[in-house]
Amino acid sequence: MVLNLVLIGLAITLDPLPLTAFIVVLPSKRGVRKGAAFVFGWLLSLAVVVTVTAIGVVLVIIAIRHIRARGRPKPPKKPPKWQEHVDTMSPWFALGLAPALQPWGLIGAGAATVVEAKLSSWESFLALFGFCLLASASYLFMEIYTVFRPGQSQALLARFRTWIDTHTDQVIISGSLIVGFWLIGNSLYLILT
Repeated sequence: MVLNLVLIGLAITLDPLPLTAFIVVLPSKRGVRKGAAFVFGWLLSLAVVVTVTAIGVVLVIIAIRHIRARGRPKPPKKPPKWQEHVDTMSPWFALGLAPALQPWGLIGAGAATVVEAKLSSWESFLALFGFCLLASASYLFMEIYTVFRPGQSQALLARFRTWIDTHTDQVIISGSLIVGFWLIGNSLYLILT
């Protein structure tokens, strides 16, 4: 169970879509405040969704769709409308943005893993807390780093955003295949034993 939660938690914290949004929000005007609201919204929705379940097949299908789409030429993507107004967005908008961008299937899979384990109440609570902390680690790190090193954080966030923009498909495909096949294999193992 611990390995399942670590694998799923890492896939969530490194998911490029919400990471990109957070990297756009954090360096904006009053970004630390909006970042804190984003992190709060992230943690709140993560706690709500922890009771939802998902299956690995969905993740494998997502990976296959991305693999098929890689061969086709893509028109240049325009940034979402909300990014144009990031400097004037309210912390309330950032709070709502986080749950809208969470990878719900992965979060459900992590919650299902904890529920399947049938741990005692304190062990379940500790496992869920650890899962939520790991699934939020990248956002917590960037928020804390920006608070304590505002000058250096701008350059780090810019480099990270460039990397994500050029590697989004690879991250989605790899993460979906690894976690999807892991969940499928784990489910088959449980069924056959």
